Amino acid sequence: MSATRLYATGKRKSAIARVWLSEGSGDIKVNGRSVEDYFTMDVAREMIFQPLSVAECDNKFDFMIKVIGGGVSGQAGAVKHGISKALQEYDPELRGVLKKAGFLSRDARIKERKKYGQRGARARYQFSKR
Repeated sequence: MSATRLYATGKRKSAIARVWLSEGSGDIKVNGRSVEDYFTMDVAREMIFQPLSVAECDNKFDFMIKVIGGGVSGQAGAVKHGISKALQEYDPELRGVLKKAGFLSRDARIKERKKYGQRGARARYQFSKR
């Protein structure tokens, strides 16, 4: 592990990923487990590796990631966002490439809260005049 250690936070839906980047051999640990063990779905794994392939630094960095909240898809999106922000922190030149790919913008869609007097967030009780 090298002396350079950068931190970034990635978010999506209700998932939050804390990402630590250090120069290394491409080892990625998520909550103490390998990426293959933690994210069993291929789509989620591909999503995580997208920023690394766009920035062309696949086996250059080690990542230690702590992720909480949300489901598999939300956590994978949060990790992708966090990795992108950490790469930008490491090399500001990568900002243009990552931004163009859409990896630096946070997906702010979250569950809307239930309102009082209603069945759900937008669902109303049926109205009857009689």
